Amino acid sequence: MADFRLTTMWCIDAPVQPVWDAIHDATQWPTWWANVQAVHELQAGRADGLGAVHRYTWKGVLPYRVVIDVRVTRIVPLVALEGEASGALEGVGCWHFTPDGERTVVRYDWNVDTAAPWMRALARLPPARWVFRWNHDSIMREGGLALARLLDARLKSGPAS
Repeated sequence: MADFRLTTMWCIDAPVQPVWDAIHDATQWPTWWANVQAVHELQAGRADGLGAVHRYTWKGVLPYRVVIDVRVTRIVPLVALEGEASGALEGVGCWHFTPDGERTVVRYDWNVDTAAPWMRALARLPPARWVFRWNHDSIMREGGLALARLLDARLKSGPAS
């Protein structure tokens, strides 16, 4: 399989609580993040969301969709939110939240392998790996801008893969 270790950094001019709330409530992502076409709850999990499973349909710049299921595996309120992905991509994603005065620094680590056969075959080719990274960065750049719009805040930095 082809490894991808991707990191995105956002600095949002908003306190950590509303930033956390927006990211923690993944079922609402399609209402503000255009690249998230759908989020369906497959399993409810605990009251705080731990153990919940959601199916995400993502659409980036490239002409394909990625469907993944994510099980929430760790929640540290206002600090970290982690999930294990399966489907077209397999691995772990973790949101980290750091308050910085009235701003919040958000770091997203996405450590995945391609699982869909066509993606796995292409991901072995350096030009395709670059295109997959570029597509991911485009999705995350839009996510940061969309979150800032949602919170009526400014985004000070974008993806850093």
